[in-house]
Amino acid sequence: MDRVKKHFQDEAGTFDARVVKSVPFYADMLEALVSALPFKKNDAKRILDLGCGTGSISKKIKEHFPKARITCVDFSENMLEIAKNKLRDFRDIRYVVSDVRTFDYSGFDAVVSSLTLHHLRRGGEKLKLYAKIRRGLRKGGVLYLADLVLGETDCLQRLNLEMWKRFLSRHMSEKDMNERRRRYEREDHPFKISDEMAWLKGAGFRHIDVVWKYYHFAVFGGQK
Repeated sequence: MDRVKKHFQDEAGTFDARVVKSVPFYADMLEALVSALPFKKNDAKRILDLGCGTGSISKKIKEHFPKARITCVDFSENMLEIAKNKLRDFRDIRYVVSDVRTFDYSGFDAVVSSLTLHHLRRGGEKLKLYAKIRRGLRKGGVLYLADLVLGETDCLQRLNLEMWKRFLSRHMSEKDMNERRRRYEREDHPFKISDEMAWLKGAGFRHIDVVWKYYHFAVFGGQK
């Protein structure tokens, strides 16, 4: 995780420009994530943006739920500084520097996360984290994640990577594309959707579902 943290510290300033070139339908993915939250517009729910990065999800949450009380958590101080600037026009947002594995999840109505948890290398870590999040959520609280996933078969995984490669080739130079793929092999550790569903179920979540999916990327989660 130290390498991952350094990467995000160093490249925080260019993250927003790069992510739309790396993730197909990035805006649609975030919209699907926020739209899955089972709240009314004026509910003052406590929402945790885990691995908030530059604050894109929190901004979208505030646009959907203006009275939401948001906690933005990231292990990159540089990312949080950019998030603070992006969200400067919104109230009831606090910022915390923390690792996802050690944060206290108590008292939230929802936990959301985008492109963060695929950095956890082992399935056991995810199961443990999902269980910890569920314990902390309020009754009826939800966890929704937008992240990288693997295909269920080798054939489907090859298709995922081929479609991603085609997308990258339309938005990046060959040099940048090769660097992004090297980083994927070095730092990213996605799992199959079926594994994610099993860990959520094992952690005690119910109403587990895949909200949105485009080849290599998906939005999924469940309710306490």
